[in-house]
Amino acid sequence: MRKQKGFSLIELLIVVAIILIIAAIAIPNLLRARIAANESSAVASVRTINTAEITYQTANPTIGYAASLTVLGGSGSPCALSATAACIIDNTLALGTKSGYLFVTTPVASSGVNVTNTVSTIPQNYNQTGVRAFCGNEDAVLRFSNTATPVQVTTGTTCAAYTVLQ
Repeated sequence: MRKQKGFSLIELLIVVAIILIIAAIAIPNLLRARIAANESSAVASVRTINTAEITYQTANPTIGYAASLTVLGGSGSPCALSATAACIIDNTLALGTKSGYLFVTTPVASSGVNVTNTVSTIPQNYNQTGVRAFCGNEDAVLRFSNTATPVQVTTGTTCAAYTVLQ
């Protein structure tokens, strides 16, 4: 009888099948964990933007809230502080995209001063980077929506209709 060296084809196929079964179980859990991490980052970013908007409005009472996210950011090293580059948030967030979410801030002007502000974020790819949309305004209460087709919120009234995040 010949002495066997290595593994037989059947043994290798069984090992491959076991690995595929484990991967089929693990991959959906990994995707859910990634979505949860992206949503946590989105919530933290909305809070950061809300805080930055209040800081900007306090520092620039004749302007009010920032007209866009890029105003809250800044460029250059070191950042040159001005009314058009506040250097309050990082440039990644100021560009409107972070951790699989798209961010928008929408001010409402009255007599040339931005008196209210709504921050909104939706997943870049629904069911891949996130499943909930988030929003907040100058009251700093965060809200979310579970709709299958999330849209960017542009008014405080629409944001107020969302569910309050606990």
